[in-house]
Amino acid sequence: MKYAVQMYSLRGQISGGDDMLDILGKVKEIGYDGVEFAGFAGLDAKTLKARLDELGLVCVGAHVGLGDLEADKLGATLDAAEILGMPQIGIGGADTSTEEALSHVVAVMGEAEKEAEKRGLKIYFHTHTGEFVPPKGAAVPGTIIERIMGACYAQIDTYWSFHAGVDTNAFLAEHRDRLVTVHLKDGNDGTPAALGEGQNDVPSIIACCEKLGIEWGVVENDDPVPDGLSDITRSMAFLKKL
Repeated sequence: MKYAVQMYSLRGQISGGDDMLDILGKVKEIGYDGVEFAGFAGLDAKTLKARLDELGLVCVGAHVGLGDLEADKLGATLDAAEILGMPQIGIGGADTSTEEALSHVVAVMGEAEKEAEKRGLKIYFHTHTGEFVPPKGAAVPGTIIERIMGACYAQIDTYWSFHAGVDTNAFLAEHRDRLVTVHLKDGNDGTPAALGEGQNDVPSIIACCEKLGIEWGVVENDDPVPDGLSDITRSMAFLKKL
């Protein structure tokens, strides 16, 4: 398995484009092979692509807003994905708690997936704990994430699935054909932590992903301690020991 970083983990150290370009170099120095963006710090896709190529980093995806997948913005969103060379682009979450809200998300992402497929791309939804249950007022059977996977792909956050009480490895195996990357994350009682510093069985998840042929594990910490670079450095040290 190859390892990337969700750049949201480093948001506290990125205040503008120059910071982004600089910190991408540090991500490479730490030992990561790729990145997943969560905003571009005001940089255009061509500038970011040039920096990634310079460093030998791969863009494995990006989190955008649901609005960026709406018809009026979708073309520009997919254009940026193509320039950056990413095989998929998705959202980091959305309100799916009610049947009405979920139906809207499914409709938007389903239409976006149709357009993305024409370009050889995929659209994905990143999970938290709340997507592993049915929505309030469910009109049809199935959990929120199962409904979403009927319209597009999923990126399972393997700590939030653990925190939701899901057998993560079994879920990954059952839904392999609808998965893109996974988020590798650890934590304690709902608070994220660097890999190896929490309750999640990260080695087992990595072994499962490798068996299933999932190429990329994306390291993320929503609330890194004491800062993003220190946190992802400890996570890489853990990964290197496996």
